[in-house]
Amino acid sequence: MTDRYDTGMQVRRQVLGDAHVNRANGAMTDFDQPFQQMITETAWGTLWADDTISRRERSMLTLALLAATGNFEEIPMHIRASLNTGASKQDIMQAFMHVAVYAGVPKANHAIKLAKATFAELEETQV
Repeated sequence: MTDRYDTGMQVRRQVLGDAHVNRANGAMTDFDQPFQQMITETAWGTLWADDTISRRERSMLTLALLAATGNFEEIPMHIRASLNTGASKQDIMQAFMHVAVYAGVPKANHAIKLAKATFAELEETQV
C-alpha cells in the first residue's frame, strides 16, 4: 500500500470511527478491494487529509453535497462522522437549509428526516 493509503486509513478512522472502518474492511472482497483502495487514497488520503479547510467544514460540505445530489444512503454515516469533526446539529441544519435554497426543498426535507432519525438513534444509544 502507498503512503497516501496509510494516511487515508488514519484519517478515515479518525472521521468515521474504528467500528465503521472495521465493518467496511470486514465486508471487503476481492471484487471491491480496488474501489476501497481508491476511495481510501483519494477521498481520505488526499481530500480529507488536506488541511486547507477544517474537517468540520468538510462534514458540512459532504452532507450538503450528498443531499443536493440525492445520495441519501450515506447521510446517516456522515451525520455520525460529524460528531468526530466538530460539526454541530446547527451546522448540519444550516448545510441542509442551503440545500433547500440551491438544490430543492424535497432533497433538504429528506436529508433533515434522515438526520433527525440518526440523531435520535445516537441519543438512544447514549442512555
